[in-house]
Amino acid sequence: MNIIKVSDLSKIYKTGTMETIALDKVSFEIKKGEFVAIMGPSGSGKSTLMHILGALDKPTSGEYILEGKNVEKLSDDQLAEIRNQKIGFVFQAFNLLPRITVLQNVMLPMSYAGWPIEKREEIAKKYLTMVGLGDRMYHTSNQISGGQQQRVAIARALSMNPAILLADEPTGNIATAQAEEVMAIFQDLNNQQGHTIIMITHEPDIADHAKRIIHVRDGKITGDETNRRPRLAKNFSAKK
Repeated sequence: MNIIKVSDLSKIYKTGTMETIALDKVSFEIKKGEFVAIMGPSGSGKSTLMHILGALDKPTSGEYILEGKNVEKLSDDQLAEIRNQKIGFVFQAFNLLPRITVLQNVMLPMSYAGWPIEKREEIAKKYLTMVGLGDRMYHTSNQISGGQQQRVAIARALSMNPAILLADEPTGNIATAQAEEVMAIFQDLNNQQGHTIIMITHEPDIADHAKRIIHVRDGKITGDETNRRPRLAKNFSAKK
C-alpha cells in the first residue's frame, strides 16, 4: 500500500524577476514499511523535497498524496495535525531543549497534543529504553553526547506513533561510531517494527543502509534503485 504518492512535483523560488527551479516534475511512490534514502549533493533539491514531504512547504505545482489525502488542499490546522501526529521529524541539529531533561524533551509532542502526564511519561520511557537511553532519562540534553542527543530526537519523533519517520541528514553532526548507532536504530525500527523511514542524506555510505535509494540532482530524480544488500550497522542494539 502506498503511503506517499508524488506526481510531477515542482518547486520554483522567485526573487524579483529571477526564478530558481528547486524541483522539476518529480514523481515517485513510497510504500508503507519502506526504508528509503533520498540522496543528492548540496543544492540538488533534496531538502526542498523533504520540506514538502514533511508538510512544511507546498509545491508550486504537482500533487502530493499522503495516506490518500491531497496535502495541498488541507487547511493550516490540518497541516499542523499532520506534522504533529503523522510525521516524526529527526533533524541534523537535534532541536532539543538544553535545560530540561531528556525525558521531558521526548514528552514535548505529547504535551502539545494534550495527553495526560502519566501516558506521556510511560511512552517517553518506552522509547528512550528502546534507543538505549533508559539510564539517561533524567540528564539534560547538554549532559549527553551528540550521538545520544540524536537518539533522544529519534525517541521524541516516535512518541506520537507517526506513520512516517522523516530524517534530515540525521548523522551530519555526529562522529562515525555514533552514526552507526543511529543507523542501527533506524534499521531495527524498519526491520523489526515495520516503521516507514525516509532519510535525506548526501553521504553514500549512510544512504547504503537503506533498502531503496532515490538519487536527486538539479531538482530531478536521476535514479531510483532497490538496495538488495543494505549495509548493516554495527556495534549497537536498539533493544538494549
